[in-house]
Amino acid sequence: MSDFTSTKQYVASQELLDSVNIARALEKPLLIKGEPGTGKTMLAKAVAESLGMPLVIWNIKSTTKAQDGLYMYDTIQRLYDGQFGEEGVDDISRYIKLGKLGEAFESDEQVVLLIDEIDKADLEFPNDLLWELDQMEFYIHETKRTVKAKKRPIVIITSNAEKELPDAFLRRCIFHYIEFPNEELMTEIVHTHYPDIEENLLKNAMDVFYWIRSIRDVRKKPSTSELLDWLNALMRNGIPYDTLRKELPFLGVVVKKDEDLETVKHYV
Repeated sequence: MSDFTSTKQYVASQELLDSVNIARALEKPLLIKGEPGTGKTMLAKAVAESLGMPLVIWNIKSTTKAQDGLYMYDTIQRLYDGQFGEEGVDDISRYIKLGKLGEAFESDEQVVLLIDEIDKADLEFPNDLLWELDQMEFYIHETKRTVKAKKRPIVIITSNAEKELPDAFLRRCIFHYIEFPNEELMTEIVHTHYPDIEENLLKNAMDVFYWIRSIRDVRKKPSTSELLDWLNALMRNGIPYDTLRKELPFLGVVVKKDEDLETVKHYV
């Protein structure tokens, strides 16, 4: 079994690489936390790319129920077909549509399953998935069929820590918190996206970026994606690197709240 490694577009710390590979070896879901912009969602895409596996994404919303990821029985379509005399209306299996978890289980090849932002759902949502994530199967009552994973998926779950997750759920996961990249790792990340960036521009932009993050009163700290966007804007417009701290060009690319803009300008 080959290990997960960083890709051309995703640079992971050794601790994160180890967590992914340990979760795979132990066949447990990997729960990822970290502040927005630290690459939690992109991790699953990188794992799928690195290991050459398909990626199945289940985006969680406040209204999402665990059942949504298993299957849906389309009773409305069946009633509609019955009214118009469609053939096969007695075959209930025609009206069973698998959710994202069901798709991952039914796949003939191993997939990476991303359950993205699990903390957006209600408090019972994680507990409602305990059996399915443990046993890698679920039962369809309407057809009396058990859907069991043909190949156990690699499950990656992200959380923005909006809600505390249940202890019973946490016990079943390998946990990793993605620390915000230090300047050395951030430089490596930037180089994967902009290999030809001028080093003086990068150094000065990074100095300003981490200075903004260090200001205590800034409520929404800028993320990696915002640094990359800012560097892109600076390069496209040929901004001199030695004016960045004084003029703060395109500050709205980095700082996204009115009060934070005023705070940063106050400290210039």
